[in-house]
Amino acid sequence: MMSNEFKNSLISRENLIKIGNKYGTPLYIYDSLTIKNQYLKLQKAFSEIKHLKIYYACKANTNLNILKFLQKLGSGLDTVSIQEVELGLMAGFHPREIIFTPNCVSIHEINKAVDLGVRINIDNLSILEQFGNDKPYYPVGIRINPHIMAGNNYKISVGHVDSKFGISYYQIPHLKRILKNTGLKIDGFHMHTGSDISDIETFIKGAKVIFKIAIDFPNIDYIDFGSGFKVPYTKNDKKTDLNSLSFSLIKQFEDFCKIYGKKVTLILEPGKFLVSESGYFLVHVNVIKHTTSNVFAGVDSGFNHLIRPMYYEAYHSIENLSNPNGCRRFYTVVGYICESDTFGFNRKIAEIREGDILCIKNAGAYCFSMSSNYNSRYRPSEVMIFKEKDFLIRKRETMKDLLRNVIEIPI
Repeated sequence: MMSNEFKNSLISRENLIKIGNKYGTPLYIYDSLTIKNQYLKLQKAFSEIKHLKIYYACKANTNLNILKFLQKLGSGLDTVSIQEVELGLMAGFHPREIIFTPNCVSIHEINKAVDLGVRINIDNLSILEQFGNDKPYYPVGIRINPHIMAGNNYKISVGHVDSKFGISYYQIPHLKRILKNTGLKIDGFHMHTGSDISDIETFIKGAKVIFKIAIDFPNIDYIDFGSGFKVPYTKNDKKTDLNSLSFSLIKQFEDFCKIYGKKVTLILEPGKFLVSESGYFLVHVNVIKHTTSNVFAGVDSGFNHLIRPMYYEAYHSIENLSNPNGCRRFYTVVGYICESDTFGFNRKIAEIREGDILCIKNAGAYCFSMSSNYNSRYRPSEVMIFKEKDFLIRKRETMKDLLRNVIEIPI
């Protein structure tokens, strides 16, 4: 029996192998039922709040079919680029169901978002002043930097004092001066401290900061807490206790609304929480290589397809689908990129043979969306399991895709 069981028959070992053989590897597979269950779980945890809105942080996975699926569930969309805004509109989201929260973009990109009619959160004083002078009639939200170090990796901690994200709460007097000088109105406050946060006190601390700021600004419509909810990467891994979090946060939110004098909308922006556990990345084993101190299982992929283990030192469980009952041995699973390219170091896995199919789990978030053509490799295909059927939702790239925008000159 495998050490980390698959969740249902649609994503059983046998079915994953069947899909892998049908579409070839490397291959991303997403289970829509897992996405739906995660969405409903979050909705249920905060069900006591009538004015609750969930906005999917689509940078986690922007496949158009996933966006359409979440839109049908009732989700809004959190975007960070004008291209994500456009994808959201293509997926059927109403402009007011899309929040655009960019960082270090030009005023021209923000003006494009105005033209498209979406909600906008601005996170620096320079752009805010330019925007207020040019478009005082268009209310915006403000992204606050609460000066909180959060998340399990510095690269995904975005609310600390030296972060490039958000307007420091020490700059609130300057913010008020800009609003007074330009006549610009704000309709909400936004905060996001980091990802993979299991300690609910971090969320509560951030909530206190944003409530303290928002109370001085009349006529806001929403308070946006971002996300950062941690999902488990192993069987006994920590995760965010949503029930405990909602119990504490709901009380604070209700107290704020009572003092504020009106109900405002509470917004959550989960990305990884909704899609990470839905994803399975299948790879073929090209070679088993023995060295003086290690046994490498080299596969037909690399950090050009899944960079999280190399970039964030993230842990992804790896299972041998082809030989689940084999004697468990230690392997270092590596890719075919001409760099240090390790998916898992010294992992105890059922005996791996050349030709076996391995499954890398928690591959639904920040995996395909961070892929590249490094080493001139093609990006892989994607499949979605929907209504008990598998659908190809992105074709594997070809040489034509690599050369699509190349312009040859006479040499």
